[in-house]
Amino acid sequence: MAGTDRSHATGDSKVPGKVQEKAPKGLEESLPDSIHPTGKNPGESTNKTHAKGDGEESILPKKVQEKVPESIERAVPNALHNTGDK
Repeated sequence: MAGTDRSHATGDSKVPGKVQEKAPKGLEESLPDSIHPTGKNPGESTNKTHAKGDGEESILPKKVQEKVPESIERAVPNALHNTGDK
């Protein structure tokens, strides 16, 4: 898969600029936000849970909650993983 000749980082990245420019978007997005943030709000899309009570209102293990993208967390029904979304 070819690179995009641009970075998709939305905040400070630890990945060298030339590598960011050549990496496929999917690869950039798969990196933890602590290394290469690509979410709307840097630092908030991964590496933290979006369930209420710091993850206590979820049947998912906390490590899983922290690794899946925010959009996936919010797609899970609140009965299983309560993010407070309707």
